[in-house]
Amino acid sequence: MGRKKFTHAQEQLKPDPKFHSRLLSKFVNVIMVEGKKYAAQRIMYEALDIVEKKVKDATPLEVFEKAVENVKPRIEVRSKRVGGANYQVLTPVNSKRQMSLAMRWIRDAVRAGKGRATSVRMADELMAAFRGEGAAMTTRENVHRMAEANKAFAHFAW
Repeated sequence: MGRKKFTHAQEQLKPDPKFHSRLLSKFVNVIMVEGKKYAAQRIMYEALDIVEKKVKDATPLEVFEKAVENVKPRIEVRSKRVGGANYQVLTPVNSKRQMSLAMRWIRDAVRAGKGRATSVRMADELMAAFRGEGAAMTTRENVHRMAEANKAFAHFAW
């Protein structure tokens, strides 16, 4: 079996123009729809402006980074087929996958909320995740709860 080929995306990723953060630049790419990077950037910067007004004890970038850090899952369940039965086996999550899951969950939580501007929903979700609450954190808690519940099958992880 051939090795999985990775692209040079990580090296090619340029820091965002305003905060010079690679993480923020990556997140803009995650929330981007139909290649409209400028629109995604605008949403993100407006959200960070709102965060700046509401959170006094941390910079917007710190709030964003802490939010992503809080949402990262440590363990998850994966299906493993053993002797004709499928088991949910808990496995540790590698750092790359932790990051992509956290960003995806925040994005999905923002998209699920309707009725207000995306930048306002994004700001609310980031501040909630910063405090350890919100929809993205709920998703993480559910993943962790599922992993805890299936600890009995940990011996199938090899």
